[in-house]
Amino acid sequence: MTPGEELLFLALGGSGEIGMNVNLYGTQGKWLMVDLGLTFADSDYPGIDLILPELEFIEQRRKDLVGIVLTHGHEDHIGAIPYLAADLKVPLYATPFTAGLIAGKLEEEGLAGKVKLHVIPRDGSIDLDPFKITFKALAHSIPEGNGLVIETPHGKIFHTGDWKIDDTPVLGHPSSDKVMNDIGDSGILALVCDSTNVFQETPSGSEAGVHAGLRQAVEEAKGRVLVTTFASNAARLQTLGQVSIECGRKLCVAGRSLDRILRVAKANGYLLDFPETIRFDEAMRLPRNEVMILATGGQGEPRAALSRVAFGSHELKLVSGDTVIFSSKQIPGNEIAIGRIMNALSDLGAITVTDRQLHIHVSGHPGRPELAQMYQWIRPEIVVPVHGEARHMAEQARFALACGVPKSIYQKNGDIVRLAPKGPKKLGEVRVGRLVLDGDVILPADGGTIGERRKLSVNGIIAVALPLTPDGRLSGRPLIRPLGVPVEADRDDFINDATDAATRAFGDSVDSDKVRESVRLAVRRCATVWTGKKAIVEVMTVSAAR
Repeated sequence: MTPGEELLFLALGGSGEIGMNVNLYGTQGKWLMVDLGLTFADSDYPGIDLILPELEFIEQRRKDLVGIVLTHGHEDHIGAIPYLAADLKVPLYATPFTAGLIAGKLEEEGLAGKVKLHVIPRDGSIDLDPFKITFKALAHSIPEGNGLVIETPHGKIFHTGDWKIDDTPVLGHPSSDKVMNDIGDSGILALVCDSTNVFQETPSGSEAGVHAGLRQAVEEAKGRVLVTTFASNAARLQTLGQVSIECGRKLCVAGRSLDRILRVAKANGYLLDFPETIRFDEAMRLPRNEVMILATGGQGEPRAALSRVAFGSHELKLVSGDTVIFSSKQIPGNEIAIGRIMNALSDLGAITVTDRQLHIHVSGHPGRPELAQMYQWIRPEIVVPVHGEARHMAEQARFALACGVPKSIYQKNGDIVRLAPKGPKKLGEVRVGRLVLDGDVILPADGGTIGERRKLSVNGIIAVALPLTPDGRLSGRPLIRPLGVPVEADRDDFINDATDAATRAFGDSVDSDKVRESVRLAVRRCATVWTGKKAIVEVMTVSAAR
């Protein structure tokens, strides 16, 4: 698939899911990539934290890839860069704050200097023939959210990235009505647009609007206060810094990602009036009503600071009467993990405050009124929904038509869509998939390792060792060790029964392959009788020396 005299769109991630955004535009034999993100694993991937996009399609065409342009610094848009960008061997382009976050990631992975990273001024442009890209500031829940005007020989795209409308932003200066109208006046073929909050009937609300609620929550607290929010939401950090000063509380920060965001933000001219922070030991010595802690982990991440505080394994401690404020929205799928943290906090006697009680959080994505305003500004011929599950994108495709946009198209990861000429039209599908980061190794998400791990997590494993004489006969009783098999109270009796089954299955045969299979089946049948589960059975032979 080499794009000819046409304009193609292809999502390798982020369409049909929230997270792992990777989008490709193709024309005149060349491809442009927008964003290279990851997503976070759930219980379907035992032992896995991070999931990466499978880039096989563009890796096979890397000589035709002109570059990777990043809209903003959230993990679902830049998180895969340290693991996949070096193999693509093309430059990265980002505005200063986003570039600072990327540079830190590359340095941590030992890739500093090995991946070209170009810092583009805010509202700057780059020419990556046959594409010309201009960054346009949009409000979001991280500094320097950008939409991209992508000029091609077959029309202009406005790729929004993640965005919202915020007339009173705490940080930054998002585009004005005039700027957005000017983009529309220039003639936009397709609007490729965030779908996350398409079912929300109200605007997302201004970041400045949460100040009063946060201040009230902190003022009403009697003991220590811990606030957890998304580390990347620098505007929220700015507000919380102000609240700590207004309430006369010293500020303590817990979490590496918070430290990183604060460092990069200050280096790029943000958060310059953020209050000086104190060390953990000093925070614990202060009177409880004089300290405020900012911590990561509001989505229930087990290794984040909040979880460790809740379960007593952190230097910072909470006691009965302290308050924990969740200044964030529960991401779908994290409810159980968050509930686990909240229950642990309740056991400590801590009081929890969420956005159900006070106005302490606003989303960074557009509701329906904001989407309608974007259509009115940009006046595209086509709307291409991205960044959402299937239901979100299908609804935005319908909503755009209802708002007067002439055309929309529902697409998903792997669909090749021709936008021009005579678009939109789906031309076909390419293979897409997922990779997992397992320790330091990148593996297919649907490969043998993860499949085996799922089976192990469900059924357990039984190891069988067969001691053999030099001529291949059984020299003693088989050794059996069950792991993760539900025979706790009857473990010894089960092992004896399974050992007898293995001995009978061995018989007098000296065919090692046949013997191993017979023993494997016999031990598995025994385990099924005992437990109702089909345990994985691994049989090894151990030969005595002559």
